[in-house]
Amino acid sequence: MRDRILDIIEKNGRLSAADIAAMIGADEEAVAREIERLEDEHVICGYRAIINWNKTDEEKADAFIEVKVSPQRGVGFDQIAERIWQYPEVSSIQLISGSFDFAVFIQGRSMREVAMFVSEKLSTIDGVLSTSTQFVLKNYKDHGIVIESPKKDERLELS
Repeated sequence: MRDRILDIIEKNGRLSAADIAAMIGADEEAVAREIERLEDEHVICGYRAIINWNKTDEEKADAFIEVKVSPQRGVGFDQIAERIWQYPEVSSIQLISGSFDFAVFIQGRSMREVAMFVSEKLSTIDGVLSTSTQFVLKNYKDHGIVIESPKKDERLELS
């Protein structure tokens, strides 16, 4: 039951316990208790809306920053990761394999704000050796949700 609940909530966090219970053929109270336990155990860490900011008047600049660090003795990467995730601009950080150590996703109001974050905050952290920043130009799909579909060509075909 636990895995089925998680699969459903991951796709749609707005469903009620009653809706989920009906979908999996379980008792509503049992589903509600399981969801509460999953939240208490921090298996379910939060619920989030996915927003297409291009359809609003709000300017946003999303960036993916690869960060190479020198891990610290006794704590490895964890202490540097914690320093990075403390910044409100950071929406996510993952330890990755490859030529860089962390993938850091941030959101700023402009490309300049993102650049200032990298130069003034991120790159000044002890242990950070280098960064590589890529800006998101267009978001097509996020967390399994299609954000922007390519426009269909509705012109008539000539023969």
